[in-house]
Amino acid sequence: MRHCSVQVRGLLTRDELDRYNALMEVGSYLESQKRYDLSAIVQAEVDLLIQPGIERLKEKGRQRDRMTQEYLEELRRAEWEAQMKRMDEDED
Repeated sequence: MRHCSVQVRGLLTRDELDRYNALMEVGSYLESQKRYDLSAIVQAEVDLLIQPGIERLKEKGRQRDRMTQEYLEELRRAEWEAQMKRMDEDED
């Protein structure tokens, strides 16, 4: 059974995480019994279950990118204003 990342698990709801852990336990048992045909079905269910967590992680990344962009724009604006102020002072 393939585990999802720690970051994705951290973004699962309590119910999703409980179901994830139960499915992983069942899948591991099936693998230990060499029932790979059934464990593949359980793995597919796990893959579906973690999709909301993956989407939440992607959204966190997009939010971080937006915040970085806003910060960089603010730095550029402050630099531009400082340059304009220096130019005004030089003219005086």
